[in-house]
Amino acid sequence: MTIAKDRLKQIESISEKEIDYSDIPETDEAFWAKAELRLPQTKKGVYLRLDPDLIDWLKRQGPGYQTRINAILRSYMETHEPR
Repeated sequence: MTIAKDRLKQIESISEKEIDYSDIPETDEAFWAKAELRLPQTKKGVYLRLDPDLIDWLKRQGPGYQTRINAILRSYMETHEPR
């Protein structure tokens, strides 16, 4: 997901005092005692031949076209997996 530069500037200009944390629960020692580090699964690099117009279209959507390809393929896979 990308964020517009002007929106990012707005967010960065908010002071710490202006942020409402009321809906975020406090974390205590019990929380951290059960916490575990989970690293994201590494991706496997592949060579994939795609039509030039498809790549151009994906790139025009903004940064992260490879991530979008992954999301599109994952969505297709999850929709077509046997139940």
